[in-house]
Amino acid sequence: MKVPVSWLREYVDVTLPVDELAELLTIAGLEVSRVERIGEEWLRDKVFVGQILEIRRHPDADRLVLATVEYGSAAPLTVVTGAPNLPVGTSGQKVAFATIGARLIDGYSEELRYKTLKPTKIRGIRSEGMVLSEKELGLSDDHSGIIILDDDAPVGMPLADWLGDAVLHLDLTPNLARCFGIIGVAREVAALTDQPLRLTDPQMVATDAPISGQVGIVIEDPDLCSRYSATLIRGVSTGPSPQWMRRRLLQCGVRSINNLVDITNYVMLEWNQPLHAFDYDKLVARADGQAPTIIVRRAQPGEKIVTLDDVERTLDEDMLLITDTAGPIAVAGVMGGADTEIDDQTQNILLESANFNFINIRRTAKLLKLPSEASRRFGKGLHPSSTLPAVRRASQLMAEWGGGTIAQGEADNYPRPVPAVTINLTTREVQRLLGMDFSEAQIRAYLERLQFRVETDATDRSLVVTVPDHRLDVAGPADLVEEIARVHGYGRIPLTLMSDTLPPQHSNRELVLEEQIRNILVGCGLQEMISYALTSPQREEALALHEPDEDVPYVRLANPISSERTVMRRTLMAGALDTLQSNLRFRDRAFLFEIGRVYLPQTNQRLPLEERRLVVVITGTRHEQGWMDTDEDGVSFYDLKGMIETLLQHLKLETGVEFRPQRARPFHPGRSAQLSVGGEALGAFGELHPLVRQAFDLPDQPVFLADLNLDKLQRLVPEAFYLEPVPRFPAVEQDLAVVVAEGVPAQEVEDTIRAAGGRLLANISLFDIYRGEQIPPGKKSLAFSLRYQAADRTLTDREVAKVQARIVRRLQSALGAELRGA
Repeated sequence: MKVPVSWLREYVDVTLPVDELAELLTIAGLEVSRVERIGEEWLRDKVFVGQILEIRRHPDADRLVLATVEYGSAAPLTVVTGAPNLPVGTSGQKVAFATIGARLIDGYSEELRYKTLKPTKIRGIRSEGMVLSEKELGLSDDHSGIIILDDDAPVGMPLADWLGDAVLHLDLTPNLARCFGIIGVAREVAALTDQPLRLTDPQMVATDAPISGQVGIVIEDPDLCSRYSATLIRGVSTGPSPQWMRRRLLQCGVRSINNLVDITNYVMLEWNQPLHAFDYDKLVARADGQAPTIIVRRAQPGEKIVTLDDVERTLDEDMLLITDTAGPIAVAGVMGGADTEIDDQTQNILLESANFNFINIRRTAKLLKLPSEASRRFGKGLHPSSTLPAVRRASQLMAEWGGGTIAQGEADNYPRPVPAVTINLTTREVQRLLGMDFSEAQIRAYLERLQFRVETDATDRSLVVTVPDHRLDVAGPADLVEEIARVHGYGRIPLTLMSDTLPPQHSNRELVLEEQIRNILVGCGLQEMISYALTSPQREEALALHEPDEDVPYVRLANPISSERTVMRRTLMAGALDTLQSNLRFRDRAFLFEIGRVYLPQTNQRLPLEERRLVVVITGTRHEQGWMDTDEDGVSFYDLKGMIETLLQHLKLETGVEFRPQRARPFHPGRSAQLSVGGEALGAFGELHPLVRQAFDLPDQPVFLADLNLDKLQRLVPEAFYLEPVPRFPAVEQDLAVVVAEGVPAQEVEDTIRAAGGRLLANISLFDIYRGEQIPPGKKSLAFSLRYQAADRTLTDREVAKVQARIVRRLQSALGAELRGA
């Protein structure tokens, strides 16, 4: 929302500097994102309000004229201009005039470029000034003609004092819908600065025949249209709007079209009530010459309308239409129809001011992809009481600036009047919520500044507060207390300590562990991602987790926002691969992880099982490339395995960890493994199958993926762990190489060695796997490094040899292993 301060001053005295006003509004909840200063760069001694004294032909150019301009100096200046809106022989126009040395925007450059005005000769005539267009002043991109100022512009005044302004850019939250109009912001400024609000109910001078009998209004769906008001203005003529109106619309970001359309936009910005103008004669023609009847109803399924943008739109039965007896004439609250739009030949106008259900308007605008200033306001909720003031204000402006006459009265259908909201409030409740005392007089004064009506209940001395119509956001005592705090000033509320002891703090172990896991993975070089919980079955089918004809149950959305977001996800892998694909468009390396929930329907249960999962995906080179790097090796299965082992190690899950080969989707056969801890399967990891990689449009390079059950993993993490002292006695290192059958996993050999080694075996690690000439076919050699150590003594060779022999015997008996010779 853009708020010109000059417009604001029509309704309230702005007693603060603009920067202080912006800060005050921001603290009170109306965030001012920036202040745009118009005219700040116009030099006060170089750019003035001027008046044309004479316009003559240029003696040597058909398209140029000589304009003599008075601008408050001792003598006027004659300048050369090609402005088409300064015809030869005219005079008296008030213009923006610049003298030598003025810094202006280059009107002929497509880029923003400044120039300093210098004296020049144009076709033999010396020119030492310039009459200015909006573009040269930075007001707009319009360079088609010079600015013609209002007749009351004082000649010689610095232009910055006449046209200069400050525009507040407000970032409003949905609960501040009342401030999407100048008057709404003025109410806030008046209350916050304790200034009177200059606001009276608009009146229109109606001299034409009464509107009764000239139009009828029928509301068939009052749940979607609570009020419909209209006025009739006859004898209007289309033309340009006055300069002051065009300037204010431009400052608010609205392009000027013509006087009639501009007035509807102007009043919408002023009163926060959208309006729509119908060509009344076209309505009469559609009614076969009879008085038209406006019918507000739901659309029929498949009903169509051609809107003002000349697009035929198909409607559904939940969309609200403005119709007459011949058919649709507007999509309520969104856009008018082409059949009844006003044009240059329009003479009579039926002006609509209505109130619609905000949810319905928001839905309709979204489905039809027709966002607009009107639908944005309707979509936040307006009170029905604003229809009449706005339509009266616009009607009077059309009579003044369109030359029309207004029919007496208004056509107004208000089937379900909204009752006034009253709230009981006590000083004790204010003190309880704000932590400071307010007298009844203070509370009353603050609320009345915001236009609440306050009375005292004679029975219990509580305050009975009547909420003004425009405050739809106020529904209970807490809302009133918030208003009191805003007007009083949040910064003036003293800081106080709790008078009670703090409640006991309980740690949430799941969240603590989840954050710890994030930190570990980030330490492994991974970056966290967050993907949508909504997906489509087709996207997850690309993972080939199930058979093509298998019926996979999903949690389905009743009202999906997109065909790509129709169900809740069953796995994180699809979203992770989509994110990976997006990243690989810009780089060839990505190390990503995500922690999130999946949603698995349960038989005979209304709610799904919300299981937390961890997914890791890596691809590309092992390290980020630097100018000295020559290693371009890509990541492998073992890089991902190392990250998982690091995670388990930091979570103190070092015993009972098993990695076993498996053939599972969506992994490459023979290049994946299952992770188990303490005999419980936690998930799988490995290289992504090439067909799945292609289905997700990933580049032709290995992609490695892990999918783990985070809930199970966290349950296995010990709540406490014990630290062992640094050994005082030296260890004995020995190697052991055994030959086993090809099908025996190294993990099984390691488990057997660890079980046989007992307490003296401090550590074991596999350092070599060999298949070759010295190894029989169908066999493999596994070499382990064993470390023996005791906490209370130095081990002797005999003790170590005894344990080593026991290990060899166990391997021979359990696995048929043979000790490999040197």
